[in-house]
Amino acid sequence: MSTDMLKEIFRLQEQFDRAVAEHRNLEYRRDVWIQMEVLAIISELSEILDEVNFKWWKDPKAIDDERLKEEIVDVLHFFVSMCLKAGIGPEELYQAYIRKNQENFARQKGETEREGYAWKKQ
Repeated sequence: MSTDMLKEIFRLQEQFDRAVAEHRNLEYRRDVWIQMEVLAIISELSEILDEVNFKWWKDPKAIDDERLKEEIVDVLHFFVSMCLKAGIGPEELYQAYIRKNQENFARQKGETEREGYAWKKQ
C-alpha cells in the first residue's frame, strides 16, 4: 500500500465520520469516541472469529472469503477512525509503523536489551 492509498483511506474515513456524526447528531468527548472505536473493533474481530470457525464445538462451515474480507475491512474502518480521533494522521501512522517494524525485527534477532523475544538459534 502506498502512502497515497493510506492518505486516501484516511480522507474517506474522515469524510464518513463527519457525515455520520452530523446526520446522527453525535457529540462525544474524544476519550469516549476512542473507547467506542475500541469496542467496535472488538465486535468486528469477533465477527472475524465467527467467519473462521472459532467455535470448535460447532460443525465447521466453509469460510466465506468475501465475508471475511468485509469484516477485516470493517476493523480497518474503525481503526482509522480511532486514529483520526487520537490525532494520528496517515504520515504519522506510516512512520510509527516503520519504526515499530524495525524495532520488532531487532527484538526477534536479539539485537535489543528486551528479553524473551529473540528467535531461537537453529
